[in-house]
Amino acid sequence: MEALKTLESRGHWGIKKGLENISRLLAGLGHPESNFPAILIAGTNGKGSTGAFLAHALRSAGLLVGWTTSPHLLSPAERIWIDGRHISEIDLNSYLTKVLKVESELGIVATYFELMIASAILAFKEVSIDIALVEVGLGGRWDSTNVLDPIATILTNVALDHTAHLGEDVNAIAIEKLCTARDGRPLILGPRLDPKWIASLCEYKPEIVESNVPMAEIHWDHSVVNGHHITLAGRHQIDNLATAITTIHVLTRLGWTLDMAKVYRGFSQAGWPGRFWKVPGLSNIFFDGAHNESGARALADHICKFGISPHLFFCAMGDKDLKGVVRQLATINPLSVTLIQAEGTRFATPQDMQTAWLEVGYGNLPVLTIKDAATKLKKNLTDTFVVTGSLYFLGQMLKELDISVL
Repeated sequence: MEALKTLESRGHWGIKKGLENISRLLAGLGHPESNFPAILIAGTNGKGSTGAFLAHALRSAGLLVGWTTSPHLLSPAERIWIDGRHISEIDLNSYLTKVLKVESELGIVATYFELMIASAILAFKEVSIDIALVEVGLGGRWDSTNVLDPIATILTNVALDHTAHLGEDVNAIAIEKLCTARDGRPLILGPRLDPKWIASLCEYKPEIVESNVPMAEIHWDHSVVNGHHITLAGRHQIDNLATAITTIHVLTRLGWTLDMAKVYRGFSQAGWPGRFWKVPGLSNIFFDGAHNESGARALADHICKFGISPHLFFCAMGDKDLKGVVRQLATINPLSVTLIQAEGTRFATPQDMQTAWLEVGYGNLPVLTIKDAATKLKKNLTDTFVVTGSLYFLGQMLKELDISVL
C-alpha cells in the first residue's frame, strides 16, 4: 500500500491555495472530471450532513452517486463514497497509484487534499457515476474542488472559521466561498442565509435559490419530518435537510426524474458518523465534531433544548477558535468537563484548553490520555457523555474503542 503511505506523508504540509496542480493532474489523467455532472457543496458547517442527505436520497431514487467529503475519522478511504459505501483502502491505493504516476511524470508535488480530490474524481469516472457530490475543502476560490464545472452549487451557511486563510469577517469568508457559484446556474442557499446579502457579495451572477425549513418534530436522537424518521438529530440538521430538499427540487427542474417517496426513504437512511452520533455499542455516548464556534453553538442549543447535562470529554485543534468553542459549550452546564490529550502536535495543549475553560468558570480540569478516556467510556454505561471538539480527536477515540465506520 505504498501510495497510501505517500499520501500520509503529505498530511503535514498544511494548506496551499491554487488550482494549478489539480488542473495539471486531471489533464494528465485524461480529464476524468468531464465524464459526469457535479454539485459543489460549500459552507462553514453542514456540508457533510447536507452531502449525506443528498447522497442517500439520490441513490434511493436510483442514481449511481459519487460523494467526496472531508475530513475522515479513521481512514482516508472514508472520503470517497460510491453507490452507498466508502471505497476500500485497496481501491484508494489503486487510484492514488495512478494519480502519483501522473504527478511524477509532470514533475509536480501535490498536497494531501489535491491527491484525494484527483483520486475521487478518477474513481467517479472509472465506475461511471450518474452524479457527483463534491464537498469544498477550504473556502472556494482556490480550493481544489473548484476545478470542476458544477451544474449547481450549494452554500450551507457562513460563519467565522479559517480566518487566517479566508478573511477576518463573514463578508470576506462568504466572498471566497461564493466563487464556487457559476453564472446562470443554481446557487442553493441554506435557509439561514439572506439572499440579498449573498447577491451583494457574488462576483458571479448565479440563479439564487432559497431554502425553506420544513415543519419537524425534533427529538433527542432523531427528528420526524413529513412523517419520515430522520436519524441525524438537531434543529441544525433540519436546516441541512431543507437545503437537500431544495437541491432535489432544483435537479427535478433541470430535468432529472426523481421519485420523492424514494428520495425521502433515502433521507431517512442518511447517517453521518461524528455528527451528534450515537456510538455503536455505547448508547449513552454521543460524538460530535463541533470544531468551531457556530458548530459548538448548534450542539449546545440541541443539548440545552432537552435539559440534559452530560459529562463532556473535550479536545480541540490548536489552530481553531478555542475560546469561542468553549464559550458555547459552557452553556450546556455539563456535569463535568474532562480534557483529553490527543496524539499529535496540531492539537491544543492541555494548558491552553485549561485556560479557555477557566475563563468560563471551570478550573483544575482533569486530563486523560486517549487510552484512559476510552477505558472510562467503556466502563460507564449509564451516564450521558458528549465527546467533542475535533473530528480528528474523534477519530483517535474511535480507533482506541476499536469501532470502524467503513
